[in-house]
Amino acid sequence: MDMDHEPYCDFRMTVRLEIPNKPGEFARLAEVFAAEGANLGAIDIVDVKPERMTRDITFDAQSEAHAQRVVEQLRKLPDVRVRSASDRVFLAHLGGKIATKAKIPVKTRNALSTVYTPGVARVCQAIAADRDKAFAFTTRANSVAVVSDGSAILGLGNLGPEAAMPVMEGKIMLLKEFADIDGWPLCLATQNSDEIVATVKAIAPSFGAINLEDISSPRCFEIEKRLKEELDIPVMHDDQHGTAVVLLAGLINALKVVGKEMQSIKVVVNGLGAAGTACCRMLLVATVKGRWSIRLARIWKLHAAISEAASVSTSQLLRCATFYEARTCSLEYRWAIC
Repeated sequence: MDMDHEPYCDFRMTVRLEIPNKPGEFARLAEVFAAEGANLGAIDIVDVKPERMTRDITFDAQSEAHAQRVVEQLRKLPDVRVRSASDRVFLAHLGGKIATKAKIPVKTRNALSTVYTPGVARVCQAIAADRDKAFAFTTRANSVAVVSDGSAILGLGNLGPEAAMPVMEGKIMLLKEFADIDGWPLCLATQNSDEIVATVKAIAPSFGAINLEDISSPRCFEIEKRLKEELDIPVMHDDQHGTAVVLLAGLINALKVVGKEMQSIKVVVNGLGAAGTACCRMLLVATVKGRWSIRLARIWKLHAAISEAASVSTSQLLRCATFYEARTCSLEYRWAIC
């Protein structure tokens, strides 16, 4: 599937149609696509017989429902058979997006004896004598566990561990393609912080680093903090730190483009969850190191009391922030970081 040399559409469908092999038949199909507002793409001939022809036609739709409506209209055409309708996004995910691959071909008895028993026993004994050798003689040094509980998947919310798998596979593809790091998806069937910490600690000897992903706020703060304290390998929460790094890099470059200085801008952070809190902290660090004067405003409304998530997020920034206004009548709080 060549996805690199064509405009992207989130709802791109390919329909395989069997139609009469005579002039004017494709025109009937084109009329349906035009009437439904679908954008025609690739058109391929799959099979030709004296009486019938099979074509693959790719089109872009506005939504999943729109794509289904186009297919239904095609089904209604006389003497036209819709043999299949495939969604490009789902095709790309069919069977998963990642796989393991052996570094050494196992085609002879000697090769088998070297990579497995009896040869591997000597390596096991060497690592038992010096556990740090696991970083040299296994994949550990280049392996990252991508861990999620499925509680905050993208902008979709709490969908569970199985629904988190496509995102974790996608993250692992990025690690491999852009940094040649091997990742392993671990989607946990628990959203209990203690259980997540215990599970990650138990599997940590197999990995060189832990990447927490799509774990909801405020639990993500506690889980990351505890794992950093209790493990001797790097731990990061991508929703926090990955977002914050990109934000600061984009802000620095954007200011260069528009010719503005950091001290002349105001940054408004709309949302103080995992990503918003980490972005604030990153800007604070950048302010100190760069001696910039950044005014960072965050506004949120409270109902009866500050929610748990807001309380935890606020505590992350409290030592750096100056409370400058409180309107108790509307229960609105403002934070300014200068």
